[in-house]
Amino acid sequence: MESPIAAILETALYVDDLDAAEAFYGGVLGLEQISRAGNRHIFFRCGPGVLLIFNPDETVIPAPPDALPVPAHGARGQGHICFRLAGDDFASMLDRLKENGIAIESDFLWPNGARSIYFRDPAGNSLECAEGKLWGL
Repeated sequence: MESPIAAILETALYVDDLDAAEAFYGGVLGLEQISRAGNRHIFFRCGPGVLLIFNPDETVIPAPPDALPVPAHGARGQGHICFRLAGDDFASMLDRLKENGIAIESDFLWPNGARSIYFRDPAGNSLECAEGKLWGL
């Protein structure tokens, strides 16, 4: 039976400093900010999906009875996400990272010929930019 799941709609990372995350994801990476709720979260548009940046100290607190019934959640430690670049626009991304003093941890070709670069956000999350052909997209 075929899965009814079509795509990942949103993905989340957890950070201790939302101000640093806001400057990094909005300023350095240039993602469009959708909203910010105090010290709880920041949401960014990322292509057809959404990147959720949460403060784990806030998301473990159960919602009050009159709020939306979103269950408490959270994670600690370094996470990972991979951004698909439009075409093979590594030069633009590498320039953007270099201009902001962001070190590249790894830059290589996978066995299928797809390129990936790895770097860190201010919270230590492992971020990757890759060509869609990494996964046959």
